[in-house]
Order: sequence, then structure tokens, then C-alpha cells
Amino acid sequence: MKAPRLTDTTLRDGSHPMRHQFTREQVVNIVRALDQAGVPVIEVSHGDGLAGSSLQYGFSHTSEFDLIETARSHAERARIAALMLPGIGTRKELTEAVARGIQIVRIATQCTEADVSEQHFGLAKELGLETVGFLMMAHIRPPEVLVEQARLMESYGADCVYIVDSAGAMLPHEAAARVRALKEALSVQVGFHAHNNLGLGIGNTLAALEAGADQIDGCLRGLGAGAGNAATELLAAVLDRLGINPGLDIFRLMDAAEYIVAPMMPFQPFPDRDAITIGYAGVYSTFLLHAKRAGAQYGVDPREILVELGRRQAVAGQEDWIIDVALDLRRRHAAEGRKETVV
Repeated sequence: MKAPRLTDTTLRDGSHPMRHQFTREQVVNIVRALDQAGVPVIEVSHGDGLAGSSLQYGFSHTSEFDLIETARSHAERARIAALMLPGIGTRKELTEAVARGIQIVRIATQCTEADVSEQHFGLAKELGLETVGFLMMAHIRPPEVLVEQARLMESYGADCVYIVDSAGAMLPHEAAARVRALKEALSVQVGFHAHNNLGLGIGNTLAALEAGADQIDGCLRGLGAGAGNAATELLAAVLDRLGINPGLDIFRLMDAAEYIVAPMMPFQPFPDRDAITIGYAGVYSTFLLHAKRAGAQYGVDPREILVELGRRQAVAGQEDWIIDVALDLRRRHAAEGRKETVV
């Protein structure tokens, strides 16, 4: 194994459990800590990417462009990245994000829809950005299909293509197989993004590294959607034990997780009953809080909602299905004479 490049996504994936309420002061403190600890890339944007602040996805406390500008002005060594989902973010938002300081854009599509990203990669290259492709929900398709999609992103100008375990549903051998397939097929770098819904965030990341992954992701204290992501401070410790530490200060990261991030967290993401259901059912991790709220509102066990969403193969952008499913289940329960569930 070789030392990977680490991207910390606390200020993007962590936006989900924070309900997109990050403030400038919080960004300053997190960016300074990560930068001083040697983290080379820090991702900053709404949890659902540029322009994600909306009724459907959740409104931001502070404009993501202001947060990006704040992050860039306080990062002495780290580069600033943002996530962009075609169909949510547009030319306007990407151009503004560049003006505010991003140097890397991570363009995310469903793992079967890479073809919608061609214009976005083209514009990113015109704007002088490093480009990373994200194949989300990669557990739902076999390696050979993912290779086809990754080749499209490579042809559009991606400098790296990620296998993204959006549901935290992969087992280590599945993560390794997907990364290995891309490494064998592409001439660009390959990355891996883990979620911890089955408790395998670190294990799957290690499997990806063994398969040749060049880039990996983490969040301080595991702060991310669902049961969270592979924790940055844990990754640093493990990489150091393996002799492939890319220059991360483990103690600084531990302190940042313990004294900066933990006190601001509304809760600690971990594999509780609902998050485990996300991984078990193979549902997008960001659906967790929406399903919990819908379950409480309509008296339906959120696990039933998540399992049904998994059966329907719901993907990002279909959050409106959650209410439909909750209502369908409530009607079904009423027809069966079942009482409402207390959640």
C-alpha cells in the first residue's frame, strides 16, 4: 500500500447531521485545525453540494459561498474543494465557487448516470480546477458497470474517479473489487468514500487502499450522513500504524475531533438501529434524518420507510419519496388494523 491523499469532508458531509447550520466561526476553527494537522484537501459546501440549500434538501444557516471564502482565507496549505451534483448545481454556482476560492470540484452523479456530468467537467477544466468524479451509490452495480461509468468521467476530464459507498452498504471485499476494477481500467487516480452504517467505514477504506486507492475521505469525529464517515483522526492513526502516513499530525487531529468538532455536534453519528437499516437496505445515507422525521410525523417505524426505499432503489434527489412511502405505510397499517408506531 502507498500513502493516499486524504480529503476531509467534515464541512460538507458533516453538514447533514449539522442540518446545514455551520457558521463562519465553526469553519474557521475546523479549517485551521485541519490545515495545521497537515490535511491536504478540505471540502466545503452544502451537504448536497453547490446550490443544495433549498426546501427539499434543507436551508443553510450561512451561504456556502461565504463559508468557502472563509475556509480559503484561513487555509495556509490545504486546498479547498466543493461538491457539485449536476441538476442541483449549475454553471452559475460553480463559477461563483471558483471566485470565492475553491481549487478542486468533486462532481457527483448516480453510479449509472455519469453521462450527465460531461458539461460540468468541461466547465471545471475551463475554470482551471482539479476535477474529481464521484460515482454515488456504487454498491448497486457490479464492478464492470462502474468501469464503464468511470471511463466516461475520465473521458470528460476527471483527474480522479471515486467509488462512493453512499449507503454504507458495502462489505470489504465489495469495496476492494470495485476499486481494483477501476485501477485496472483507468489511467487516472481512483478514490474511495466510505460511510459507517454497517460499522465498516475504516475497514472498507483499508480494503480500498489494499486494492490500490490513491485518495480517501474522512470526517473529524466521523461527522457525516447516516452513521457518519470514516473518522479522519482514526484514519490518521491507522495509516501511521501501517507506515503510510501521508504527513498527518495524529494528535492534532485527535484534539480537533475532541475539542472543536464534538462540542458543536447535535449528536454523535454511529450505527444505531436506523443507521444500520440504511446500510442493510442499501439506502442513501442522507435519507436517515428525513426518514426519522417522517416516521415521527406519521407514526411509522423509520426502518420500514428505509427498507421500502431500498426496495424501490431510491437515489439522491428522490427525498420526496420519503413522505410518499410513509403515507403508503400508514395507509397499509390502517387497513391491517395496526396501531401507529411510537418512534
